Parts: sequence; structure tokens; C-alpha cells
Amino acid sequence: MKSFLNIGLCLAFATISLISCKDDDDYQTIESVDKVKIDSVSIVNDTMDVYSVQSIRTYSKYTSGCQGFYGYDYIHNGNFGRDVTAYQFKTNGICTQAAHQSANQLNFSPQQVGTYTFRFWTGDNTWITKTIVVK
Repeated sequence: MKSFLNIGLCLAFATISLISCKDDDDYQTIESVDKVKIDSVSIVNDTMDVYSVQSIRTYSKYTSGCQGFYGYDYIHNGNFGRDVTAYQFKTNGICTQAAHQSANQLNFSPQQVGTYTFRFWTGDNTWITKTIVVK
């Protein structure tokens, strides 16, 4: 009886080991991360309270299904200036989807009363400028 238990455990371990070594056919490697132009920005309220949270949406176009939103670079310029640049990833996978637009968001939670100026990168040296007054 003990030998049957040992054989059963060995077979179970071998099966688990073989399954975990299986290649994942859907896996794609990110080849690069680059800036992507922000085409438009949506801010619901241009006035808000200090310590509250507001979602700011940005929209960008991607030329293929192998590209998508990666993240933001959010730089403080003084106490009330913010420069926002979006980044896209590119994978090495089979691109079955055509060009598409993506909506992404960042959350703004001011810790100080004042007038905040956001600049969103639109390519080259151009920006979309938005202002939020915090009371």
C-alpha cells in the first residue's frame, strides 16, 4: 500500500512538472517603449477641492494591435505645473487588430490650494494645456 502511495505521488509530481514546462503560445515580448502623442484630454471639473480626487482622461491613437498604452511620465514643474507624457509599448506578436484609439486616465489629488496648469504632450514640442483651480 505504501508503494502505491509513493508511485501515485511521483506520477502527480511528474505531471505537474510537465504541465508547468509547457510553452505559452499567447506570450508576447515587449520590444520597445516610446512616447505616444496625446490627441485629446478630458477633464470633468476645472474646479475642485483640495485633497479630493479627479480622473483626467487622455486619448491616443495606436497604429496596430501590437501597440498599447504603457504609462505616463508625470513631471512637476514648480508647485503648480505638471507636464504629462504618455508612453506606448510595442510587442513582437502577431498583430491581428488594426489601428485603434485608447482612453487612459490618471488621477489628480492636489495637496495644496492653487491654480494648476497641466501640459499634455502632443508631439514634437507642442502641448495641450489645461488648468484646474483647487480651492
